[in-house]
Amino acid sequence: MINNSKIIIGCMAWGDWGKQLSLKEHTEMIAFCVESGNKTFDHADIYGDYTTERSFGNALAESTINREEIQLISKCGIQYVGKNRNNKIKHYNYSKDYIIWSAEESLRNLKTDYLDTFLLHRPSPLMHPTEIAEAIRNLQESGKIIEFGVSNFTPAQVDLISNKIKVSVNQIEFSLTQHTAMLDGTLDQMLLNTIHPMAWSPLGTVFKKENEQNLRVKKMLKKLSEKYSVSENAILLSWILKHPANISPVIGTTNKKRIKSANEALNVTLELEDWFMLLTESQGHKVP
Repeated sequence: MINNSKIIIGCMAWGDWGKQLSLKEHTEMIAFCVESGNKTFDHADIYGDYTTERSFGNALAESTINREEIQLISKCGIQYVGKNRNNKIKHYNYSKDYIIWSAEESLRNLKTDYLDTFLLHRPSPLMHPTEIAEAIRNLQESGKIIEFGVSNFTPAQVDLISNKIKVSVNQIEFSLTQHTAMLDGTLDQMLLNTIHPMAWSPLGTVFKKENEQNLRVKKMLKKLSEKYSVSENAILLSWILKHPANISPVIGTTNKKRIKSANEALNVTLELEDWFMLLTESQGHKVP
């Protein structure tokens, strides 16, 4: 298994879909993350309408960062409708030739010889496990990718692919306010089969929506933040980190203070009853 940072930096908002960081800002952000211990960077080919990987790669080439010191994740498969691809409708492509081409395109854009982890971004009803396996073996045997995984796949879909090729990662939505993966067998399967879970949107909707669930959660967060002397963000991440499946949160912020705040979670071990207090407030009822 790749030695990823426990808290992974999501790069979707670095480019045209977010902060539109300049080359200098990209370079500074990469250096800051590495110095903070966040050495794993999560990408996808579609981010920024297929432009964000290139911006990051240009910055990485300008930096003094040793490529061996960091880990790069990317994803393929979604055919996005934008100005940089001639797609008539959003769809998925998991043909052997496309998977290989897409990985090689990410390598060119990120200006690297290999990806530490390469994921299928979302499942397609037309994906064929044998064809996918052939593409991944080609990429692994040529040294272009090290670890293979999926993103947003159900347990049955993971089984479909892993019957032909080892699946090492499943990147899913998971947070205190969206924890169905803990109840529907998704995390159980990953724990059973030594598949590394990565969690996107790990803070959930707590600070995005005003509703009864989030009001309950915020009251408990305030108490626990004071008890453990860390930020509320850190409490939310520590709730995820306590799960035995060894989940790695993927945080999407470009705010340096929030990255530091997130890293506080690494020094927090929630007491058992505190963990269940948060779950109870999120669900609005005691556990069965």
